[in-house]
Amino acid sequence: MRDYAKERPEHTARYIGEIDLFLEIFRGSSGSERPARPPLLFVHGAFTGSWMWSKYVPHFMSAGWNAYCINLRGHYKSRSVDFTKVTFEDYLDDIRQAISEIVEECAVPPVVIGFSMGGILSQKLAESVEIAGLVLIDSSISRQVHDEVPYQELAPRMPGLVVPAAARDEQCSADETLEDIAFQRKYLSMESGKAFAAFSFHFGARGISIESGKITCPGLVIAAVNNEDDDRRGRATARLIGSEYLGLRGTTHTGLLVGQRYREAVSHIIEWLARLEDCSSQPSKPRPRR
Repeated sequence: MRDYAKERPEHTARYIGEIDLFLEIFRGSSGSERPARPPLLFVHGAFTGSWMWSKYVPHFMSAGWNAYCINLRGHYKSRSVDFTKVTFEDYLDDIRQAISEIVEECAVPPVVIGFSMGGILSQKLAESVEIAGLVLIDSSISRQVHDEVPYQELAPRMPGLVVPAAARDEQCSADETLEDIAFQRKYLSMESGKAFAAFSFHFGARGISIESGKITCPGLVIAAVNNEDDDRRGRATARLIGSEYLGLRGTTHTGLLVGQRYREAVSHIIEWLARLEDCSSQPSKPRPRR
């Protein structure tokens, strides 16, 4: 099996906060020292960790962006915790801690890039924490989006105290090879049942409500699209936070990060970041939102 996490470029890491969150720091090539260029904070989804960004990070480094990859409490190399007690709000505190560290170090707030559960966490965080931009990659949906485009024939199941990691027994998917799947299988871990009960409609949640009027930063929403409802949910999320939208048809949820077409999402994000940077240096130009 090819372990992409072991192929990542040289980087540094440190533990932050009282509960020892594992933060990995990847320094970009030329361009990362530009005063107007914010760093990037990558927020992983459920069951995963910073390793899930292994294919992404080198591209952003090559484009000159400094990247910080947080591991939420109990994930990957962060200190082990009792997952029966971890809540959605605990994860929000973890991201706040990471942003505080980044602002102290860089003197500017980061662009936050959130995947799946990390996406709904990042949306909620953006209501109250200053960030330079918000990128959502196949984000878990908010209560407002579910009200507009509900999941059909959903049979919610209540999560236990912890949710076991997905087995990933399949041999391939629409955009993932067996090697891609095996890589994930090696690192996937359990997840907090309380967190799932807060945001996941598949586990009977009421959902997380997003106060869109409080989100003022530029945004980009990328969705894996395999049917019209997927597309409608992605567009509804983009409308809610006033962002640009890209639907990638024929891709899968995890494939957007580690599959064979991940570069399509990466290229679009890098282009969006370039426009964000250009607009920030020219105040008379509109920000890249819609």
